[in-house]
Order: sequence, then structure tokens, then C-alpha cells
Amino acid sequence: MFLRLAEQHRQFVQDLVMSLQALAIVLERQGYLASCYTCGGQMNSASFMVSLGNDHLIRFLVSDYGITWTEMRDDRELMKLEGAEAISQLQELANQVKYHGRPIQSESSASLV
Repeated sequence: MFLRLAEQHRQFVQDLVMSLQALAIVLERQGYLASCYTCGGQMNSASFMVSLGNDHLIRFLVSDYGITWTEMRDDRELMKLEGAEAISQLQELANQVKYHGRPIQSESSASLV
């Protein structure tokens, strides 16, 4: 059972890394500064970053050790989420890109939506 769960986790991380790479490409095509770096060829970790302008930066890290979403403005950390909450926030960003053609910045500096 544990070997099966370990393999499922590896596949999950690889799928997430591929999705981050695709999101970075879409954001770059829309004129945002975005990047997704992976370590090695096995795609078992990634660092995704996007600048939404006005010193507003999103960083999403994924590895076997965990998943984090960090949102910063003016070099100050506004929000840090981990695990499922981090993935949910990433989905919000992806939905904004998908349905509105670009991320929407809120009046509140604490979130995207």
C-alpha cells in the first residue's frame, strides 16, 4: 500500500510541475514576467514565480517536502499558504487567467480575487 501511495504522490508532483510550466508560458504570453524552474529531469520539484506589477509577486514552490504559495508586495510577505490551501490559491490564479484573460488584482493587497 505505501509503495502505491508513494508512486501516486510522485505522479501528483509531476502533474503539478507540468501545470506550473504551462501556466508560466500562458502568463508570459500575456505580458507578465513569469518563470517556472525545475530541478533535474525527473520533474519532482519546481519554483514558479510571477510578477503582477506594482511590486506584487507570487511564488509557488512544489517538491516532495511540501507545497507553498507566497504572495508579496513591496518585498513584504502578505500571505503564505501550504498544501491544499496553496493549491486552491493557485487554482484561483489559473481561473482568472482562463476566464478573464489575465489575473485580476484586488483593492486589498492580501489576495488576487
